[in-house]
Amino acid sequence: MAAIGLTPIPLHADRGITLVRGAGSYLWDDRDRKYLDLMTNYGVNLLGHAHPGVTAAIQAQAAKLTNAHQSFDTPARRDFIEALGALLPRELNRISFGNSGAEAVEAAIKYARVATGRTGIIAAQRAYHGRTFGALAATADAKYRDPFKPMLEGVRHVPFDNLDAIEQLMDASIAAVIIEPIQGEGGIRVPRDGYLRGIYERCQANGALLICDEIQTGFRTGSQFAFTREGILPDILCLSKSIANGLPLGVTVTTEAVSERIPRGSHGSTFAGNPLVCAAGAATLKVLSDESLHAKAAEAGGHFQERVRGLGLSQVREVRGRGLMLAVELKSPATPVIKAMQEKGILVLPGGGTVIRFLPSILVTDAQLDGAVDVLAASLSQAG
Repeated sequence: MAAIGLTPIPLHADRGITLVRGAGSYLWDDRDRKYLDLMTNYGVNLLGHAHPGVTAAIQAQAAKLTNAHQSFDTPARRDFIEALGALLPRELNRISFGNSGAEAVEAAIKYARVATGRTGIIAAQRAYHGRTFGALAATADAKYRDPFKPMLEGVRHVPFDNLDAIEQLMDASIAAVIIEPIQGEGGIRVPRDGYLRGIYERCQANGALLICDEIQTGFRTGSQFAFTREGILPDILCLSKSIANGLPLGVTVTTEAVSERIPRGSHGSTFAGNPLVCAAGAATLKVLSDESLHAKAAEAGGHFQERVRGLGLSQVREVRGRGLMLAVELKSPATPVIKAMQEKGILVLPGGGTVIRFLPSILVTDAQLDGAVDVLAASLSQAG
């Protein structure tokens, strides 16, 4: 029998190009074709590709120490913790490390259960929290969940941006509500003002914890953290994607009241918090500590939305988002338009069947966004 070569399990749609290098907001394929990257690996490369400060930090750390278990201290991990701590409210002062957003959510669910002694979790419809088993139970989309049923017990989904639905489920069994301040995979759904505060108040009144999943919203929506817009304090905060600008890092940050209930040795990960990713993370956070970048992101996102709306495109149902977390919802399937934009050198994402999602670098220029809007219009015309 002839040997079969090792090939990837086909878990993802094939975009049909081979990427070989990147610089700033651009990527190049193996034919040296240039693409404006407005998807940033699902929001990961917030500072773009090959950012000089991050690259230098990676190179320097790789020459010294790439891995060290968390039972040992390392300067790189200490630097990352200091950089992140400087940006967080002082009450969020306990951290654990993972390698991804899904792992950050897994830890959050475990911590909420052990800290409250309860098992119930409320999540939102259209939510996306990851694909490991606990995170998958909180994720709403049937295409991710159904092949792996039965799910983790105790997770119930309610309509997003509906406080009454949360109120109806709140009882002594609920450990936590987990929520994205703006839904990402669900199509860049922005709730009404007061929604996060309403969840916070209901959690406070019922002894439940609030888990803010800022894996996609973190550092992208015109401020460092989206939850600060409503002046609330989550009990648990999940961060990943952009915090190491391309290297795999996720963190779960809690208040001391939560952390003191977590038994020593009850959670961990071999690779988590290793010096290499922490060095990249510290360098990334030092750039993202500049408030002017977030003000500019808010302006750039507003400019993008105004440009698209101003074109009066008949195929567009809605333009929405905050900062550089943006969506254009169409009246027809988005895939043909996404493919046409790729052919014209612009990389974007779906966010549901009719939604085109834009997650550019925070360093993207207005000129680059303007060019993308022009290509969007041409691609809509091409797709019919």
